[in-house]
This record gives sequence, C-alpha cells and structure tokens, in this order.
Amino acid sequence: MLHNAGLAVTLRKLLEQQKLHFVFQPIVDMARSTVLGYEALMRGPAGSALERPDDLLRVAKHCGLASELEIAACKGAIREFSALQLPGKLFLNLSAPLITAFGREGGGELLRCAVDAGLSPARLILELTEHERVEDTAALQTAFAALAGQGVGLALDDFGDGRSSLRLWAQLKPQVVKLDKFFVRGIHRDSRNVEVVRAILNLCTAFGTPLVAEGVEEAEELAVLRDLGCHFGQGYLFGRPTACPDADFCQAARAVLQSSKISVLPNSAPRPDMAETVGRLKVPAPTIAASACNEDLMQLFTDHPDLQAVAVVDKYYPVGLVNRRNFVDKFAQRYSREIYGRRPCTLFMNATPLRVEASAPIDSLIAVLTGDDQRYLYEGFILTEDGRYAGLATGESLVRAVTERRIEAARHANPLTFLPGNIPITEHIRRLLDAGVSFAAAYFDLNNFKPYNDLYGYWRGDEMIKLAAQLIVAHADLSQDFVGHVGGDDFVVLFQSEDWQQRCERIVHSFNRRARELFDDSELARNGFESEDRRGFKVFFPLTTIAAGVVPVSDGRFLGPEEVASAAAAAKKAAKQSGSGVKVAGGERAPVLMMATG
Repeated sequence: MLHNAGLAVTLRKLLEQQKLHFVFQPIVDMARSTVLGYEALMRGPAGSALERPDDLLRVAKHCGLASELEIAACKGAIREFSALQLPGKLFLNLSAPLITAFGREGGGELLRCAVDAGLSPARLILELTEHERVEDTAALQTAFAALAGQGVGLALDDFGDGRSSLRLWAQLKPQVVKLDKFFVRGIHRDSRNVEVVRAILNLCTAFGTPLVAEGVEEAEELAVLRDLGCHFGQGYLFGRPTACPDADFCQAARAVLQSSKISVLPNSAPRPDMAETVGRLKVPAPTIAASACNEDLMQLFTDHPDLQAVAVVDKYYPVGLVNRRNFVDKFAQRYSREIYGRRPCTLFMNATPLRVEASAPIDSLIAVLTGDDQRYLYEGFILTEDGRYAGLATGESLVRAVTERRIEAARHANPLTFLPGNIPITEHIRRLLDAGVSFAAAYFDLNNFKPYNDLYGYWRGDEMIKLAAQLIVAHADLSQDFVGHVGGDDFVVLFQSEDWQQRCERIVHSFNRRARELFDDSELARNGFESEDRRGFKVFFPLTTIAAGVVPVSDGRFLGPEEVASAAAAAKKAAKQSGSGVKVAGGERAPVLMMATG
C-alpha cells in the first residue's frame, strides 16, 4: 500500500485522466418482472490500491477531494450508462452536501452532463448516502424540491441501518426508499424481520413511496418479499454488478416472481428475547420504613384492607417483606400488642424475600412456580428498579401470566415439536386462499396413539409424536409446503408441491416402519398390544400407525380457513376408518370447525 501522500497524488491523476470506471447492478420491478433501472457503483483502476470504492472515498476525504470524486463519479456513470444504452433509470449515490449544491444551481452541472450524454433528467435517481452528514435539512429539502422540479428522482438509501431516519423520510419526500440489506438477509427464517418489513411497507403506503429491498440473494428471500408486497428488489439473485450488464435480470429471480406459489413465512411464535417483563405484574403498594414500629405497621394494614403484604425499606431499598396474614395472626395473640407494639417492624418480616428487577422477563420466574419454596406464591415478591423498591407482585398474578404465555405460545408453536400451531396454520390457509393458489390440505393423525400412550407412558408417547413430526418435515418441501402441529398427535401439511400424494404416501410408509422401533419385542411379535380403551376395558390394539386425509383445494370451492380445516378433518376421519393410510377427499364441504383467529 502506498503512503497516504502518494495515494493523494494517484487520486488526483485518476480524476484528471478520468480513470474511474463503473459497474451496474439491476433494480427490478417485482410486480411487472421488468428492470426498473441500474445502480452505478464506481471502481478505481483494476489491481491498484484505489480499486475498491471504500479506499477511493477514504483517500478522497483525507485529501479534501470528496466532492471532486463524487462529481467525477456522477459524470462518468452517466456517460457509461448512456453508452451502454441500458433501459430504465440510473441510480447515482451522492452525499447531502453535493445534492444540496446541485439543487442550489437548479441541477446545473449534473443536468448538463445528462443532456450531453443524451440522457433525460427524468431517468436519473439520486440516492442520498451518508445520512449522518445531513446537517442542514432545510437546505436539503429545498434542493430535493428543485431537482424534482427538473424531473430528477430522489431516493433515501439504506433505510433502517440506524442512520437513515424516519424524520428525513417525512421531510424530504423521496420518490424511492431503499431498505437496508440487514432486514432482507434470511428474512424467510426470521419472523422479526418479516414484521419490520411489513411495518416499513405500511409506512410506504402512508407516504406514497415505493420500497427497494437491497441485498436479495436467495430465492426464498425474494418469495417472502414478493408476498409481503415489496415493490422493487436488488441483489445478487437479480444480477451481480458488471461493467456490461444484460438488459434483463437472472432467470432464477424471474421464476420466483412469476411463480403462482406463495412463500412459507417463518413462524411468529413468541420468543424468549421478546418476552413480557415482570414489571407488568407490578401492584403499586405503600412501604414502611425499617425504623417504624409494629403499631405503625398494624395501622398501615388497617388503612389498606386489600394490602396482602408490605415491603420494609431502608432509604428506598427493600430489606424485607411482611405478609399480612402472618403478621395479623401473631399480633392478634394475647398480650402481643403490649409486648411487640413499640418494637421495630423488622421483627416479623421475612428478611430474605424474593427480589426481582422489573425489567426481567416473566419466563425467568418459571423456576419459582416449580421450586420447593412456595412461600413466594402466597407472600408475593418485591419488584425493584436498579435495586430500589418499585412495587409488589403476587404469586397469583405470576401464575396467571405464565399460564397465559404458555397458552399463547402453544397457539403459535407447539412446545414439543416447535412446529407452528393453530394461529399460523389458519393464517397460512388464508394467505393461500387469498392468493387463489391451488394446494392440498393434508391432516395427519396417529391410529391407536392414546392406548399406546397409556401403556408406555408420556415419555415414549412424546417420542412417538416427535418421530411423526420429524418424518412429516423430512418428506415435505419446506420452501413451499407448510407443516403445522395442531396439537396432540394431529398434524396439518398445506402442500403446494405438485407431488403431494406421493409425499403423503412416503410419510405414511416411513412412519409405519419407524414407529415399530418404539414398541417392545413382545408387542412386535403379536403385531399389537393390550391397553385400556376409553371405557376402561382391556382391549387388543394393532400397532400405532399414521393416517392422512387430504383435500385438494382450488377453484374457490372453500370460502375460508375454517371450511378447509373442516374438510381436511373429515377426510382424516375417513382415512382412519378405512385403514387406507391416505384418503383423498373430493373437496366437498364439511361441517365447519372453529379455527384460531389470533
């Protein structure tokens, strides 16, 4: 690497001799499957110390040549883009100071360069980069308006990277917003990023601004972005930056955009790191100073008949907890008031109560419910903020909160298999119906599972359910087939795979073979087992197998998720009764089952 001074000289010569060159990356209109335009990315001479754009910008800033580099890059990109006769718009990266300068002169040098190259100003989109350098928002607003008046489009780059603010978006009113690639990478595996993109698209609707998703590299990412309603896309999946790009984009991306199948969104089950905090259980309650006497404490309980416990504090910090019932029972005994009335209230307190920071997740207290010391459930516990007293919480409220979270989590994801539960299943059926996509709803259920579970116990029963989940997932195409766990031994697969019938048959065959591994040799020898039936009588049952009822869905035959679920359940029942393994229904409607709606 040359010394900085040498690099400065090299950069000056490079600018004077117009040695910058450019590569162009397509930006694609997802709805129309056409190229919207290309982003120009500058490069220095190949093999030189200034080949990389980061090195060019760093040296230019160090030498005070940042503006000169930007102007040269802008002009060079316009000339090369025009010479290549590429379709659509040209996206140029510019800093706020340079956009402001161009706007102040009504486009001036920028528009002259475009006209000289035979390029209409309406084909230019200026991307605002380095948002942290926006010092004069008012001047930038004026510049945006002036350039827009000349037909030039403006874009806000890297929205969501921590520098590009919502305030800038509202003030500058850009024609396009580009979403930072952080939210795009792996979006098909991250429900949080799905929700972020949904929220940003809602803002796009409110502001009337289309969104470009940057960094699209995988077909699954593109499918999710398409289904969420993202307007434009950019990334290696569409095409890598090249000096002479095609006037089209990659076939792999086109196949995704033109596919009638919808994506399988990641499960949005509650996550531990998104858990509610203990603070929501807080009950504001008065305290008593450690220096107060028991008479004062008794008066406090008398004045607050609903108060079940009182925290004893010393200069805002809790030192103990007094349970109402325990204290009143002791204080009401004969002569107790006379003996203990003027003594410190710390006498009857629990000096080692449970103290919990209000910011702690509720799930962190599950151990309290299952621990040996159950005092906390009837005494309650103290909530703190940075160690200081913040309030009390009751054991009853903790039990209720944990139970609610478990129930809600189970509706989103089954705790045994971690597969999506009723709510995501319902949502996916609705998405399929809304999109008018043909699919097959398969309902899988184990035959003779309850007697098996009664005979072998819950642990072996759980292993049987996990085996079913494992094999169903293994034989589905997770890029297009949605696998859900309704509960117990019931599973739903929403197939978009065209070979869904063969997949169902493979699931049945593989499960029926593998399930034998979970029986003892004596049961295998008899090809069945004895267990109690639902009336409590000992009955001989065949070995546990799996049945699938399948309903092909197309042509608007079903009006909602409930009808699909009902028809699939009816087909499953028929499959269990016939012993055929897989039963394909004709798609007739069945009595409607109620499904979760969120």
